[in-house]
Amino acid sequence: MSEFSAPSLGAEFQGTLAFLRAAESLKYMTRTSWTSDGSQETVAAHTWRLCLMALVLSPHFPGIDVGKLLRLCLVHDLGEAISGDISAALQASLPNKAAQERADLVQLVQPLPEGVRADLVALWDEYDAAASPEAKLAKGLDKLETILQHNQGVMPAGFDFLFNIEYGAAYTRDHPVLVALRHLMDADTRQRAREQAEPGTAVGEGS
Repeated sequence: MSEFSAPSLGAEFQGTLAFLRAAESLKYMTRTSWTSDGSQETVAAHTWRLCLMALVLSPHFPGIDVGKLLRLCLVHDLGEAISGDISAALQASLPNKAAQERADLVQLVQPLPEGVRADLVALWDEYDAAASPEAKLAKGLDKLETILQHNQGVMPAGFDFLFNIEYGAAYTRDHPVLVALRHLMDADTRQRAREQAEPGTAVGEGS
């Protein structure tokens, strides 16, 4: 018989389920980005593809703890389950964004066991401070996934594609993989901006 019993874990798992129910809001909490079918992107969808990006690129990250990289990617937007996402274009005018997101995260993880709570908050702090090679990569990949979605999505009229040229530049210039990806995505960004400036040009067309 297992040393663990259902009754002994019941209280702990009630808290875990409460946390997971609260985190479900990330499945419908929207971002200021749209998918290729015109649907508004959710925070959970962004996080999923960020993790997928980290996983498929991991062979190019020697010396990186890929498990830790994925954990950082998973928790980086957890706080948005409470207050939602703030558009990248507006973040510069909101100096307290990180503090609010951390406070929301602390609130969100309250039902979890103490050790799990501490681990999630520590991961978020590490990501926010870019305090490790894995956290620096997670931040850079986060910016690139955002740009990838902007360039792929059916964005609203007047969307400022060229905003992407400077967006997150500080986090994507120190690793050769991120630099190479950024080069490709910047070319896509400029193409989308040209298409926008030429009425009648379909998304994806152009030289």
